[in-house]
Amino acid sequence: MNNFLTTKTIAREALPILESNLVFPALIHKDFSDDFSKQGDTIQVRKPPVYNATEFDGEIDIQDIKEGEVLVKLDKIADVSVELTAKEMALNAEDFTKQVIEPAMVAIAEKINADGLSLYKDVPYFYGEPGVEPSSLTDLAGGAKILNDHKAPLVGRSGVWSTDAIANFQVLPALVNAEKCGSTEALREGSIGRVFGVDHYFSQQTPVHSNQNEPKGEMMIYGRDAQGRGFISGEEGTFCKGDMLKIGDKLFTVMEDVEFYDNDCQVKLFPALVQEDMDKKVTYLGTHTANLMFHKSAFGFVTRPLEPARGADSYVTSYNGLSVRVTMDYNIATKKQTLSIDTLYGFKTLYPELAVRVLG
Repeated sequence: MNNFLTTKTIAREALPILESNLVFPALIHKDFSDDFSKQGDTIQVRKPPVYNATEFDGEIDIQDIKEGEVLVKLDKIADVSVELTAKEMALNAEDFTKQVIEPAMVAIAEKINADGLSLYKDVPYFYGEPGVEPSSLTDLAGGAKILNDHKAPLVGRSGVWSTDAIANFQVLPALVNAEKCGSTEALREGSIGRVFGVDHYFSQQTPVHSNQNEPKGEMMIYGRDAQGRGFISGEEGTFCKGDMLKIGDKLFTVMEDVEFYDNDCQVKLFPALVQEDMDKKVTYLGTHTANLMFHKSAFGFVTRPLEPARGADSYVTSYNGLSVRVTMDYNIATKKQTLSIDTLYGFKTLYPELAVRVLG
């Protein structure tokens, strides 16, 4: 056995690799403490305040402090467990990192990115057309405009795009000619850099929103209740949180899952329905890629270190708001060594008005 391959050594090698492969959590508000937790714990975290700077014209403009405390459930554990053969255990530290630790941490980072980007369902604001991938500066400007309209702070804005969208942007003449402005870093790194006050990235985990049981047949809106739910007549199917509808000439986002029952359903929509929306045809807008533009305070990434596993060789390390636990165990019955690497986290939408979906 390689005496250098301890749980402590592996954990300290693993954590920087995880950090370097995280996209979405690095761009949003993070909440971390050294208190051990377990999956399923619900903790209270403080929302970051959001302000807008104004021009002083002789009298100060008092702003409400938009902060408070929210409950976040630590409901996610990303885990990679592998069986180690004598061959892997005989590797030196550098080769073990390349062959075992690095692929494991990339897989964990992909899961964390995917879980975070699924928060798009909480964002009712959108720009673009389902099924038409963003491909122009107009798409970038359209998303930025919605952030501007909602008074999102100018510092700390990011965009996370699908690989198709980022490929379209990368060949835009205005961005390809970036070297004329004295910088080619974005071109060398395969990104589009900062455009319209937003730092843009891509993720292979950018989600595609789809509904496997989308409503069938003709639908009409015929009423609304005091809580803002719309009464829709139809045949069968389900509305899923994140679905988009067109009612008359207006666009709406579905804010909760609901199923048709007896040719009828009540669904929560954003924006709230008004009387002028009644007795109009409802059109389901279908599948789309959920690219996101957002301010960092729109979402929160909450992590806590897991307790070291009992009855096994286990080590926990934390740094810069991230934590990993490494556990090694030997099964005498099978004469096999198992390596397990995991991390505990949860996500929360804090200010949905500080984000926008750009459809693809």
